[in-house]
Amino acid sequence: MCGIAGFADFNKKTEEPVLRSMTSVISHRGPDGDGHLFDQAENGFVGLGHRRLSIIDLSNAAAQPMYYKQLVLIFNGEIYNYAEIREELQGKGHSFITHSDTEVILHAYEEWGQNCLSRFIGMYTFVVYDKEKNCLFCVRDRAGVKPFFWYFADGLFLFGSELKSFHQHPGFKKELNTDAIASFMQFGYVPTPHCIFRNTHKLQPGHHLTLNLRSREIKIGKYWDVMDAYNQPKLDISLPEAISESEKILEKAFQYRMVADVPVGVFLSGGYDSTCVTALLQKNSGTKINTFTIGVHDKGLNEAPFAKATAAHLGTNHTEYYCTSKEALEIVPTLPFFYDEPFADSSAIPTTLVSKLARQSVTVALSADAGDEVFAGYNKYDYIARVKRKLNKVPGPIRRGMAKIMAHVPAHRVPILNRKPLFTTRYKKIMHLLKDNSAKELLFNMSCLYLPDELNRLFLQAPGSLPSYFDEQLDPAYSDDLSYMMAIDYKTYMLDDILQKVDRASMSVSLEGREPFLDQHIIEFAAKLPSAYKMHNGIKKYILRQIVHQYVPQSMMERPKMGFGIPIAAWLKEELRHFVDEAFDPAFVQQQGIFRQAELDQLKKQFYGGKEQLYTKVWYYLMFQLWYKQWM
Repeated sequence: MCGIAGFADFNKKTEEPVLRSMTSVISHRGPDGDGHLFDQAENGFVGLGHRRLSIIDLSNAAAQPMYYKQLVLIFNGEIYNYAEIREELQGKGHSFITHSDTEVILHAYEEWGQNCLSRFIGMYTFVVYDKEKNCLFCVRDRAGVKPFFWYFADGLFLFGSELKSFHQHPGFKKELNTDAIASFMQFGYVPTPHCIFRNTHKLQPGHHLTLNLRSREIKIGKYWDVMDAYNQPKLDISLPEAISESEKILEKAFQYRMVADVPVGVFLSGGYDSTCVTALLQKNSGTKINTFTIGVHDKGLNEAPFAKATAAHLGTNHTEYYCTSKEALEIVPTLPFFYDEPFADSSAIPTTLVSKLARQSVTVALSADAGDEVFAGYNKYDYIARVKRKLNKVPGPIRRGMAKIMAHVPAHRVPILNRKPLFTTRYKKIMHLLKDNSAKELLFNMSCLYLPDELNRLFLQAPGSLPSYFDEQLDPAYSDDLSYMMAIDYKTYMLDDILQKVDRASMSVSLEGREPFLDQHIIEFAAKLPSAYKMHNGIKKYILRQIVHQYVPQSMMERPKMGFGIPIAAWLKEELRHFVDEAFDPAFVQQQGIFRQAELDQLKKQFYGGKEQLYTKVWYYLMFQLWYKQWM
């Protein structure tokens, strides 16, 4: 795990110290060393910068940028199956001078070109400077575990693991994208491929970008898409066979994530996903796996005792730490620096805390994310199915008639109910669903905090709607509503919320976070399983549950999921109130020229007046304003 940054300056104005600044600002991603290439090429200046966190081959021979013939490489991530690829390349006459996966990428690219990507199992972003083809070849892994931002305007191409590198270049114009701000207020993140700044983008997962240094042309291509996994016929196997085969694929994927020349651990919450990872790894390990848990002192919100019991049953080397509210609050002011694009998931706080805990003992930690997206674990999947069944019982003409009536009766005129918190938003969502009760509409309504007309009132100038992965569809011949929801969550919430959260939190303390459930072979197999196997007789994540119950008794596992308790509403009214007051200050809001003061005043008045359910909107707004003060 490392950090990369660089540029292609066709104006030939960038100086080498700028490149060093672009990499030094992300030194937390790679404290073990740095390296730079500054090439005054014929068509422009090229800069490649790298910060190293040593994981595989700790010697200086594996430092980056790495050179091989006409190729130069900088790389962030891991290729877990590099040993097998290396052996195949040796059979083709290649020789190696290091034991690193970095060198394997270079040789694989020389041997197969962009087709080398089909062989890689891992998480990665990398850039190959091909001097013979006179191009930059940029790649992001299939699921998007590793971030890759890029900017192109006025003859300047910038790229990097984090946006903060761009701010170090004098040619970067940080012009806000109002449509992206609106999307952030809807989802709590800016959806890929968009970015908070104009002319700035995120490279989509499973895509590569080629910049031709002669013509300045950018071409983006796709080499993998989770939708393709779902758009295939379902496997004709029994449920017991599906469970057995799933366990084999999971076990192999998890073992790959243990490849390292440094200590490795696992984040253990005691839930099914992290228990599955821990159980399958401990089963095949001759030593105790390192596991880590953060606890809180509120018994109603504390999962640490369950994690401890699970660790004891599996026989891991377990570490738990009970954090105080003060420790958690101290993370809040640091969030805008590490999350250098607006980000509102408050679970970034406990993720940062558990990363700090793990970093005291290990350099690599496995995080059990994506189990819900792959094996149907979210409560909303069952809820959406129930809502759709109820709506389908009402004939279409009647539903549409009810929607027309609601459109002419504003929410505030509905007696009694209009006093309930968030009634207006819920009223409008119901109206939309009466007109369209598709899985797409249901999932979108559950995913967004603001509806479009609410955003229009919040902003001084009505924002546009950014295209997103919510607009995609699966082939109806092979899919159903559950498949659609899991596929879209894989490409939206998991990508832009969960993976961004874990990457920034872990890298803030120079810890490599690995995602074992995101091995492509897992989703490519699971996507072809019948949905009834994943949500079986109303039991969510049925396959994972059956695997885990072989190693941990069902009586230990069957309990309500709690999560880490973050008292955001109370914090906003008490410890963080001075931040809130500054964010809502009329002089500051007027100077920004983004939001409508009257809407903000109403939100603040209602929240402080007792409508605590509005805390999410206040938190989203606060996170944007803290980011704005940090970077604008």
